[in-house]
Amino acid sequence: MGEALTLLHPPYTAWHLSYFAIGAAVAPHLHVGRLLWGLAAFALAVGVSAHAFDELHDRPLRTSFADRTLLGFGGVALLGAVGIGVAGILTVSAWLAPLVLAGAVFLPAYNLELLGGRLHGDLWFAVGWGWFPAFTGYFVNAERVALPGLLGAFGCLALSVAQRCLSSPARELRRRTSSVSGVRERADGSSETLSRAGLLAPLDGALQALSLGVVVIACALVAARL
Repeated sequence: MGEALTLLHPPYTAWHLSYFAIGAAVAPHLHVGRLLWGLAAFALAVGVSAHAFDELHDRPLRTSFADRTLLGFGGVALLGAVGIGVAGILTVSAWLAPLVLAGAVFLPAYNLELLGGRLHGDLWFAVGWGWFPAFTGYFVNAERVALPGLLGAFGCLALSVAQRCLSSPARELRRRTSSVSGVRERADGSSETLSRAGLLAPLDGALQALSLGVVVIACALVAARL
């Protein structure tokens, strides 16, 4: 159970699911069924499949799951997400097809660093994990492209850029740094000994606050529309 929670990373999963909810909430009409099914699809995709493929690729979390287990988790979850997407194409709009196809191709390409890792970068992360779920949440409810959906999607993209600016140095410190040494000299003459924990604390604190804040905002927006 502990390793499963480590792999799924619920705070980050909830954070990215919130982007779908934000997109849905700014649509002219919020369809509760579409919201719930969409959240289920993205939970399978970004919550299970993406994390499983990421761990399969280079073991950043150092879990004990076998490669075939991670491949099974990732593949089955992605198929489940695509299945929900296909149902949406058949019952909501055929225009969902490009979004379903894009998600099904982009997720393994990003997390497994296919194509030589060309799609694995900060901007692609912001597009795939911020812009895409927010835009999809809007489109599946509005069934059209309009300014509120685009603005919401680009706002979520900006939040994902901020997340990456914080998480990249935090990950570098946590996973690839054994120790930190040095002293910071302040203008008032005092000094502070640098440490790995001290450098991580503000980064982790900001990430935790953002993950909670985005989820709460998404819940508030959805509650206001119900």
